[in-house]
Amino acid sequence: MTGNKMTTSISKYKIALFGAAGAVGKSIAHALRANGQSYRVVGRETSRLESAFGDDSLAEIVGWNPDDPASVRAAAEGIDTIIYLVGVPYNHFELHPVLMQKTLDGALAAGVKRIVLIGTVYPYGAPTTPTVAESHPRNPTTFKGKMRKEQEEILLKAHADGKIQAAILRLPDFYGPNVDQASFLHLLFKAASEGGAADMIGPIDTPHEFVFIPDVGPVVLELASKPEAYGRLWNLAGAGAITQREIAEKVFEMAGRKPSLRVVGKTGLRLLGLFNPMLRELVEMHYLQTTPVLMDDTALTQLIGPIKKTPYAQGIRETYETYKKEAK
Repeated sequence: MTGNKMTTSISKYKIALFGAAGAVGKSIAHALRANGQSYRVVGRETSRLESAFGDDSLAEIVGWNPDDPASVRAAAEGIDTIIYLVGVPYNHFELHPVLMQKTLDGALAAGVKRIVLIGTVYPYGAPTTPTVAESHPRNPTTFKGKMRKEQEEILLKAHADGKIQAAILRLPDFYGPNVDQASFLHLLFKAASEGGAADMIGPIDTPHEFVFIPDVGPVVLELASKPEAYGRLWNLAGAGAITQREIAEKVFEMAGRKPSLRVVGKTGLRLLGLFNPMLRELVEMHYLQTTPVLMDDTALTQLIGPIKKTPYAQGIRETYETYKKEAK
């Protein structure tokens, strides 16, 4: 890597982003555009894809139905590398391994050579070390963690069986411009930019880590371009440890007022969950607030070189300015 620009040989591959309309997909697409590389975006709702990528002449928009094997195969035809970002409703994580298997079957039928799964910290379970390297046991105790682990196992077994080259990149929570509700910090930025109090899930004084979403795309492409990346999983850590309270103080300072926060803990989530299914789903993952997973990405750095990580002060400022502009 030279300066802030990460060079990559990924341009020789034909790439498809499955589940492209989310924040990470947009970040990867931005990196592909920066390389002048054409790419395919695949999703269930072509209207969302048109909205996100319709103005990009490098993007080929393809709709798919993951329940239809022919549709999956058609979406993967002519592709060498799939970057898999397919999301499911938060209360239906049982779909993660199901959709992974269906996509894998279609990819194999279409002759796809490589799949990179963008994963989460959920399969690690509660951390047993201050920082978590890839060697940390995968011991999830939550349903969501078990489903994500099962999703990973499907892909790793296909690699071990010689059917396809597979790699997994785990991300922490993310934030950034235009991430909106996909970010754990969305309501904080929204409240600071529009006025009112910010709803947050506590405790908010434990160390946490976040990755600035524009930093993700170049890392994914660089990883996908490395033959030695396949057959294992990798961590991408955030820009260091920080607390939610520190972030809130920075954001409200930019807004020119003192922090106004409404913090709810695990008990509060249970009570609110009686009326809000989404909040009810957060209860089992609350351990991440008290014993957060802080990842060690030494192995990734050794593989691809220095990684650009936007400092929190800069990333928070750019994110707040985007929210403020949209609030006007």
